[in-house]
Amino acid sequence: MKLSVNHRCADYDSYRAARVKSLFNVDSGANFTLEVNLPIDDTDWQVGIIVGPSGSGKSSLGAQLGAFYAPAWPADQPIIEAIAADGSFDDVTAALSAVGLGNVPTWLRPFAKLSNGEQFRAMLARLVCEAPALAIVDEFSSVVDRQIARIGASAFAKAWRRTAGQVVLLSCHEDILDWVQPDWVLHTATGEFERGRLRCRPRIEVDVYQTNWQFWPQFEPHHYLKLPHMIAATCYVAVVDGHPVAHVAFSTRPGLVEARACRLVVLPEWQGAGVGMRFLNAVCEQWRLGNNRYQRPMPTLFHTSHPGLAAALRRDAKWTQVSGRLVFSSKLRKAPPQTLGKYGGHFRAVQGFRYLGEASCA
Repeated sequence: MKLSVNHRCADYDSYRAARVKSLFNVDSGANFTLEVNLPIDDTDWQVGIIVGPSGSGKSSLGAQLGAFYAPAWPADQPIIEAIAADGSFDDVTAALSAVGLGNVPTWLRPFAKLSNGEQFRAMLARLVCEAPALAIVDEFSSVVDRQIARIGASAFAKAWRRTAGQVVLLSCHEDILDWVQPDWVLHTATGEFERGRLRCRPRIEVDVYQTNWQFWPQFEPHHYLKLPHMIAATCYVAVVDGHPVAHVAFSTRPGLVEARACRLVVLPEWQGAGVGMRFLNAVCEQWRLGNNRYQRPMPTLFHTSHPGLAAALRRDAKWTQVSGRLVFSSKLRKAPPQTLGKYGGHFRAVQGFRYLGEASCA
C-alpha cells in the first residue's frame, strides 16, 4: 500500500515571511510532501503504530487509512451508561477494568467531567467495547503524563487483542512501543517500517513491604467503601521505584483458622498493568506458608464487589470462588452491639474467594 501526502498553501510574501526566508535560507513553506510504502494489505495484524514528531504527516497518513475514532459523548450520562448502551453491563465494566479505569466512582461521571487521563482510558474502553473492524486513533497518549500513557497503552493493547478488529495508533511518543508491542510500526521521521512484535514489554520491578495504616490516606480516595480500619490488621504496600502503587490489609478470622484480605487498592495510574493481582497473590502466598506475624500457615478469604476483579479471580487457578451474595446484607446481622448500624446494609453483590495457592496449581 503506497500512501502520498501533498499539502499546498499560499506562498506568502509579507515582510515577516520574506525576512524568515532571508534569515533561514528557506525558499518556500507552502508545500509538504510525504510518500511512504505501508505493506499492511494482508489482514494478519491487529495493532499498528505510526509514530513521529509533530508535523511529520501522521494524521494525514491516518486519514487515508480510515476514519478517525472520535465518538460523541452525552453530556447528561455517566460513562457507564454511555459506553455500549445496548451491550452487556459486565462487558462494559470488564473493558473499563481492562484498560485500567477501575476506579468505580469515575464510572458515575460524564465524560466531560473526567480528567485527561480518565478520558483517555474511557475512550479506549469504549473502543474495546465497540471493536470496529478498523479504527484510527489520533494523538494516542499525547494528552496524558507518560506513566499513564505507558501503562494505559499496555492495558489497551492486551484488551484489544481479545477482539477481532484492527487499530492504527498515531503517536508522537516512542516510549509506548515496548508497552504496546505492535504488529507493525511506521516511523514518519525516517520512513522506516518495522514488522513483527519483536519488542519485549519492560519488566515492572515491585517490592512488597509490611507496614501499618500510614500509607492508607494515599489509597483511601480510590476505594469504593468508606469504613473504619480493620481491627488488628497488618498492612502491605507494593512499591515501584520508591513510590507506593498498591495497598492491601490482612486480618484473621476467629481462631486463626483463616486470614481475611481487604482494602485492596491500586492507584489509577497503575491500573491495568497486572500489579494488583500479582501483589495480592504474593502476600496471600506468604500467609499460606506461615510467613506472617502469627507464624501460622493460613488460607486467605477475599471479598469484592468489583466485576473486573471478580472475573480476574475466577480466571486465576490459585483462587476458588466460595460465595456469591447477590442481595444486600442486613445491618441487624450477628455483630457486637457497638457495631450495629456501622456495617452491612450495602446494596451490592458481594463475591467471596479463597486463595488456594501455588500448591493447588501444581
